[in-house]
Amino acid sequence: MLSRRRFIQLSTGAAAIGLSTASYGVGIEPLLRLRVADYQVHPQRWPAGLTLKIAAIADVHACHPWMSLAHIETIVAHTNALQPDIIVMLGDYVAGHRYLIGRIEAPEWAAVLAGLKAPLGVHAILGNHDYWDDHSVQRAGHGAPAARRALEAVGIPVYENVAVRLSKDGQPFWLAGLGDQLAYWPARRFRPVPRIGVDDLKATLAKVTDDAPVILLAHEPDVAMRVPSRVAQQLSGHTHGGQVRLLGWSPVVPSRYGNKFAYGHARTACDVIVSGGLGCSIVPVRIGVPPEIVQVTVSAALAVMS
Repeated sequence: MLSRRRFIQLSTGAAAIGLSTASYGVGIEPLLRLRVADYQVHPQRWPAGLTLKIAAIADVHACHPWMSLAHIETIVAHTNALQPDIIVMLGDYVAGHRYLIGRIEAPEWAAVLAGLKAPLGVHAILGNHDYWDDHSVQRAGHGAPAARRALEAVGIPVYENVAVRLSKDGQPFWLAGLGDQLAYWPARRFRPVPRIGVDDLKATLAKVTDDAPVILLAHEPDVAMRVPSRVAQQLSGHTHGGQVRLLGWSPVVPSRYGNKFAYGHARTACDVIVSGGLGCSIVPVRIGVPPEIVQVTVSAALAVMS
């Protein structure tokens, strides 16, 4: 029989473990840890001789105290230190929860992100929170959110169903940015709008005019199930790795495909990398999925000797 003394000991121990886990998840992992997640990817039909080093940052969610301007400056410095060929930003720059002590307005965080530098430039898409946070755009059902205006004001192009042709060492590739797939989801609080997302995958890829490889930026990863093999690489954020990830499994994932696109490298018709992100959404907790900058080196697979 379990004695009262033993019961109290076990209860106290469980409470201590729970408290320490909560303290870690709220106060340490989101604020004090920052890592680089490194991927080596060899898409099919990637041209020989073209090696592209990409740095990707996702889900900044700027706010006090969880993602201060000083913390964003640290992220910028770490990203630049990787010396990538190109930097991409995958959306959700605004705060994604109410557990904060102060907002950081778009011009403030955009001015810090303007410090990102790469030979082939810095390129951005928007996320769902960037749309949801702008109530005037939600009411109208159209328009450029404050996040987009702030990024463009500091010289960072924002792609919404746009494809641009770039080149490295004389070899071309396409960078395609998809409009957000959940842009007007909460607009029902104001009035009905004729659409939920602003994404148009078909129109985006129609702007690719030759056979150079395509890299697709899409905030929500679920579109990967519709992406054709014409795309070599997809880069996404949104899921935060579930924010709680235990032994490679995330209990809650904002994806209709569950853990398939929760985090890391997946393969569909193309290679898909899903970033664990930097900030927090819904609640400021991270356990088992620390904030990260993603580094992806894309190159052709080495030929197998017969």
